[in-house]
Amino acid sequence: MSRVPLRLLVALVGLFFFARTCPAPLIYRPGEGWSYEPVGGGGTWQRKRAKDQVSVAQEAFDKGEYRLALKAARRTVKVWPLSDYAGRAQYLVGRCYEARRMDERAFKEYNRALTLYPKLANHSEIQQRQFEIANRFLGGQWFKLWGYIPFFPSMEKTSKLYDQVNRNGPYTDIGPKALMNIGAAREKQKDYANAVKAYQKAADRYFDRPQISADALYAAGIAWNRQAKRAEYDQSIAGNAITYFNDFKALYPDDKRTTETTAIVTSLKVEQARGALETAQFYHKYRQYKAALTYYNEVLVRSPESKYAAEAREQIEKLKPLAERQVRQWRTNEIQFQAQERKASTPPTEQKVQGVKK
Repeated sequence: MSRVPLRLLVALVGLFFFARTCPAPLIYRPGEGWSYEPVGGGGTWQRKRAKDQVSVAQEAFDKGEYRLALKAARRTVKVWPLSDYAGRAQYLVGRCYEARRMDERAFKEYNRALTLYPKLANHSEIQQRQFEIANRFLGGQWFKLWGYIPFFPSMEKTSKLYDQVNRNGPYTDIGPKALMNIGAAREKQKDYANAVKAYQKAADRYFDRPQISADALYAAGIAWNRQAKRAEYDQSIAGNAITYFNDFKALYPDDKRTTETTAIVTSLKVEQARGALETAQFYHKYRQYKAALTYYNEVLVRSPESKYAAEAREQIEKLKPLAERQVRQWRTNEIQFQAQERKASTPPTEQKVQGVKK
């Protein structure tokens, strides 16, 4: 017998005897799939009734044995999905993942509980737990690759979590908070336009809840104000902020924040005046006096008491005669140009006839 077959025979014999004595941590059960059993476990956690199985899950969870609790709860849902205990078991699945700090997975399992078992008695508690998970991500908690490897924080994913919370219960106490926090997450992205959309949606949807609507309008104005500070050449952003603040003050005149918003509106108008002055100076530099006058006058309209208004008034007095002279010259040039156009379009024979008549 050659060495190779002999070695192969020894390996097969050893594998045979080892397999008879080695415990099998992975066990397959028809209808249930694969499950992990620790050495000596013997599957003692399994029960023949859904009620008993979910009790095992609850007892294990209370003892902090989250892996065992997870197995027992999952088995309850898989074997008895239509039983009265399946919803409770699905909730425990989420609790186990949350206890193990696997928040993304916990959020999904909670969502599954709300979707498959909408009549759960602790529906509000589950939604609150989802909201708190989203809050942790809003606070900077990192999302994980494959549920285990910390990767990066993401306000985009956080916004989606809040959106799901809102859709699960738009008119609960948590629904409006979730929608407002979408705006907060977008602001962290510096995505002020979408932040305002979230705040505006909250103001429109919850118009019958004055405090929420007031908070939403105020937050929208603040978001536009932050954008205005970053938009050097887009003065319309400041106009958007002013519009929201004015709506806020008109609808909620007794709100304590009206004084603050008045001060912000004043500063925004000063900023608009500064932008108008810069535009006027640009046209002034290139001797476009009419356009320069228009923007110098806009400075006075935006903020007549600002330091920019004094300069605008001075320049208006200087430019008025220059602008009038320039307009007259433009009219003269236009008349001459139209005469030349008419002459160029007149046939030569007609021009001779007109010359003879003269």
